[in-house]
Amino acid sequence: MEQTYTAEEFKEKMYSNLKVRPSDSVILMCSIFIASIGLNMNSIPIIIGAMLISPLMTPILSIGLALSLYDMKLLRAGVRLLLVQVAVSLTVATIYFAISPITYASNEIIARTEPTIWDVIIAFAGGTAGIIGAQKKMSNNIVPGVAIATALMPPLCTVGYSIATWNVDYLIGSSYLFVINCAFIAIATFIGVKFMGISQVLTKQDANHKKSIDFSLPCLS
Repeated sequence: MEQTYTAEEFKEKMYSNLKVRPSDSVILMCSIFIASIGLNMNSIPIIIGAMLISPLMTPILSIGLALSLYDMKLLRAGVRLLLVQVAVSLTVATIYFAISPITYASNEIIARTEPTIWDVIIAFAGGTAGIIGAQKKMSNNIVPGVAIATALMPPLCTVGYSIATWNVDYLIGSSYLFVINCAFIAIATFIGVKFMGISQVLTKQDANHKKSIDFSLPCLS
């Protein structure tokens, strides 16, 4: 039995995962709420628990795949879902920090406002692990592990904290960190898809499909 998806199956899987589902939005809201509490209380275990249930990796991996395939439909679907998820996350985080009795910035919040080169390296490595894990049919903990390593949720929570407290410096730093993570996960996915030959297989299939359609068209005399 095949342990990994074929190129076509993998592409179809990505398409099916990019639908905006109410259940996924509720999971995301719970995740961002838990992560916000963890940042607020300076609790690393709570933050890790929030990242384990976060669905944020899916659209970013899809964006990387779409770029490698030059698939604008998949790219639009991935960007749309990512924007929806970011909007939901920021709304929940901002509301939480606006009503939270703890108003000072914890060490965990401050740590997400000053991106370093290590964040780039971690995001790239995480994206590489993520695309490999996503191609496996068997249940595995690679994607949740990537969510922990690249820390997508805490930067978004920190952006929400920055909005709630009107802290422009924190807003810029945390937003930059989130963009870095997203960008380098997508770049690693792009390279991984090329390296694993997924894009070559799908491109060849599309070319053969177009060729078969051309041959099936009646000739006009």
